Amino acid sequence: MKKKISLLLCMIAAVLCFTACGKTESVPYDEEEMIQVADFLIGYCAEADEVALEQWKEMSEFGINLQLTEAGLPFEAESFLGVLDSWQAGVEECGNYIEHGDYGFKVTNGKTEISANAKFENRDAVISFMFDGEGKLESMTVSADMETGEILKNAGLNTVLGMGTVFAVLILIAFIISLFKFIPAIQAAFSKQPAKTAEDKPAAKTVSAAPAAEIPVSEDTELIAVISAAIAAAEGTSTDGFIVRSIRRRPSNKWNLK
Repeated sequence: MKKKISLLLCMIAAVLCFTACGKTESVPYDEEEMIQVADFLIGYCAEADEVALEQWKEMSEFGINLQLTEAGLPFEAESFLGVLDSWQAGVEECGNYIEHGDYGFKVTNGKTEISANAKFENRDAVISFMFDGEGKLESMTVSADMETGEILKNAGLNTVLGMGTVFAVLILIAFIISLFKFIPAIQAAFSKQPAKTAEDKPAAKTVSAAPAAEIPVSEDTELIAVISAAIAAAEGTSTDGFIVRSIRRRPSNKWNLK
């Protein structure tokens, strides 16, 4: 297969060299040579099978450039592989290649575009080649000719697809925005401690705040007698010198020592 590829490249190189013999050195590239390159690429792509095309794609860029340079072809590996991809896409859409007509030329910003109407099995197409200011091939395209109904159908599908995508994105954005109201509650649940309520306060404070209970004298005569005796002993007098009228319980039962 590699020998077949090299042979084809050598044949086209010989054709290009023969064409260049009749040109002046001041004009290295002209329309005739561009036509030769275009015809070679169309003929090669139409005859090459899928195995040969895949073999080109598996080769390194250096190897492709080496073979193209040895053959004297005015394009590089990137452009050549782009031609192969465009041709395969055109064949999938239009069918196998049959023939093409005369080329037309168009020069824009120093670049030359040559194109020709071509016939394929399923539909016609336009094959276009773009060359830079030095006459090197940049790209090739195969544009299928479509009827008005097909164009409108594709345009309608593209419009529906585009609008559907936009509305789907807007609905998604609206749903995300609707979830923002839950963010403060979630953040508060993870970052704050619950506040203490009135029931959580210690019971001791509530007891200390309660007023001292007052015990009537008539309810505990024995206790009065004991307290009176203790007071009399502390003062060094008798119980006849004072009268206990009421007894109040202190908030704490601890003794205060002085």
